[in-house]
Amino acid sequence: MNPAVAILIMTAVALALAVGGLAMSALFSPNRWNRTKVESYECGSEPTRTTAADGRFPIKYYLVAMIFIIFDIEVVFLYPWAVSISAFGPELGVIALIDILLFVVLLTIPFVYLWRRGGLEY
Repeated sequence: MNPAVAILIMTAVALALAVGGLAMSALFSPNRWNRTKVESYECGSEPTRTTAADGRFPIKYYLVAMIFIIFDIEVVFLYPWAVSISAFGPELGVIALIDILLFVVLLTIPFVYLWRRGGLEY
């Protein structure tokens, strides 16, 4: 069997499961809304007046999450790169160095954005 056929079959099965799950949940889910379901949720405590009135949370929640994701992604991708560089040495060449420098520059852009917006000041 051609390897492309196996990939197409897996893609079709994944798509069928995703669409099927969404369709089944739309067909069989109870649609009873009440005040508690529609209300904003703030870590188990009662919502404050400022967030409950308009349903919005302060931007600090999202900035902290973004900082965590950026640090997490940076470590996840930089560690294997460092291991492969030490294993292969100069055989990877200048292209690998340019790639990782581009990656680090692209990770620095959100940090600069957060820093200028005051997301690192608590």
